[in-house]
Amino acid sequence: MFQIKKSVLAHILLCTKETNREGPNMRVLVLGSGLMGKEAARDLVNCQGVAKTTLADYDVEKAKRTCEILQSPKLQAAFVDASNEEQLISLMKEHDVVINALFYSFNVAVAKAAIAAGVHSVDLGGHIGQATERVLEMTDEAKEAGVTLIPDLGVAPGMINILAGYGASQLDKAESIKLYVGGIPLRPEPPLEYNHVFSMEGVFDHYTDPSFIIRNGQKREIPSLSEVEPIHFEKFGPLEAFHTAGGTSTLSYSYPELECLEYKTVRYPGHAEKFKLLVDLNLTRADYTVEVNGMQVKPRDVLLKTLDPIVDLKDKEDVVLLRVETKGVKEGSKAGRTYEMITHKDQTNNVTAMARATANTISVVAQMIGSGSITKTGVYPPEQIVPGDEYIKEMAKRGVIITEVL
Repeated sequence: MFQIKKSVLAHILLCTKETNREGPNMRVLVLGSGLMGKEAARDLVNCQGVAKTTLADYDVEKAKRTCEILQSPKLQAAFVDASNEEQLISLMKEHDVVINALFYSFNVAVAKAAIAAGVHSVDLGGHIGQATERVLEMTDEAKEAGVTLIPDLGVAPGMINILAGYGASQLDKAESIKLYVGGIPLRPEPPLEYNHVFSMEGVFDHYTDPSFIIRNGQKREIPSLSEVEPIHFEKFGPLEAFHTAGGTSTLSYSYPELECLEYKTVRYPGHAEKFKLLVDLNLTRADYTVEVNGMQVKPRDVLLKTLDPIVDLKDKEDVVLLRVETKGVKEGSKAGRTYEMITHKDQTNNVTAMARATANTISVVAQMIGSGSITKTGVYPPEQIVPGDEYIKEMAKRGVIITEVL
């Protein structure tokens, strides 16, 4: 006789909301059947408020294989060509909310299609190439269409924005926001003591482009991989933290009066120095080519292929470390809120820690829109619209524990 695993049953019960007492009704479209799309779909089908989930991909066979793995009557595969606006809009119209788990180069096109289709949409972000900024510029069109769009719903940006916004809301005035995030292997191996769990191309971009910060109230750009400092988490340390691009996201726009805003990536000691050499040699630049035997070659492409088998996580365990520090004034006195998270790999379902933190974040917020917890229409960064207290509770139901450090 077929039996539901206790962990799955508990998750189904925990996902049940007061707003869904009359039964499931939410229809969600997930674009992209890669790791994040797959895990977002896993969460959706285990929540009672979701009636239908469509996992769409250009590689429809890949989407079908994922559906076979997840084995839910609420889940179906579909073909989508995200570059075909007409086909994308047609598919979107069959749903209430779209989760865009595609590479960030598709974010603008997907946002435009969602507005045209009259459907809410969320994405994983992409400040490289100004993708998120271009999505945020569509707020008037989204309001006119009566839909809600929220970009930047990964971990960084995403989770850190929500927590920074929640921390700032507990203060009368926010003066400083410092962010630390690292997706690292539980057991590091040389030469880089790092394994990628998302996109190595994205890592190159974040290490190569300049990092935006606010210091002494002044907006500045400084080199990524700079200002390395030691950092410790419970049972993890010593580690190092250094500036990388894209992490401060939209926070400088949401909190223009900040005296300090910094984002640093967390790695094992020595990682920044090793990668800085690669950056200084122009091996990570997307716009750099050299001539080899009469052919134009991108060193970046060669390096990506070289590193791929070295930094592939495979079945190894990863962990995501996160710290958000907000400081300011409360009732005339200095005050602050600090939030921390340490998330490990889900060994039962073989889900990486990064996928757990990222996919659950975008799924939770998509369901907040679909269930009516989020009602404002337009385009908003996470810190301005996602209720932090509810988000923390929903993530805890999924085993991703965020704690407030006093």
